[in-house]
Amino acid sequence: QVQLVESGGGLVQAGGSLILSCAASGRTFSGSRMGWFRQALGKEREFVAGIRWNSPYTSYTSNADSVKGRFTISRDNAKNTAYLQMNSLKPEDTAVYYCAASFRPLARPDDTMGYDYWGQGTQVTVSS
Repeated sequence: QVQLVESGGGLVQAGGSLILSCAASGRTFSGSRMGWFRQALGKEREFVAGIRWNSPYTSYTSNADSVKGRFTISRDNAKNTAYLQMNSLKPEDTAVYYCAASFRPLARPDDTMGYDYWGQGTQVTVSS
């Protein structure tokens, strides 16, 4: 049974940092892509960042004003864990953050429908 378990969320003041973790288990993730998404209250789930399990290739939301230069996605293959380092957090970053795994090599990294497994989410709240 595949499981993705996020952790690291919480309450932080604007300008602060958090590191989210996504621990994956249940099958080999070689060849997969891991993605981070977020969903703010009353809004659609949106892509934040993605990374391939077997290459250094990463991708970030095309919303250049959103996370560029502030968020960094990474992974530790030995620990089967993906990370999202979030710096200079803003109140508009407040959302539930989800990690997801895709085993579809042709799927777009920002397409929620292209992911096979999802975690339960972790709340990130940034106070002003």
